[in-house]
Amino acid sequence: MTEENIKKILPIGSVVTLKDGNKKVMITGRIQVHKDTQKVYDYCACYYPEGILDPHELFLFMHEDIEQVHFMGMQDADERGFCQFMEERLKELNMLKSA
Repeated sequence: MTEENIKKILPIGSVVTLKDGNKKVMITGRIQVHKDTQKVYDYCACYYPEGILDPHELFLFMHEDIEQVHFMGMQDADERGFCQFMEERLKELNMLKSA
């Protein structure tokens, strides 16, 4: 994985290890808002390979919390278009860090 790739928004299904983490997680959502604190997180994820065992126990984290990308999720035309849309909107909102 190149440094350039890790700075971009990762697709759903990507499998990563978080800093100080000892287990792989799979990204299941992007741009998530914590229901209690209203804090915006870059991603939510579940354990990999187990999957979602309890929908109330997903991990919320920021892109900079990622230590290693093990697998990139599916990147078809729909994903690329949606990712481009998200990156443009996040830049407008000043929420996307420059690569």
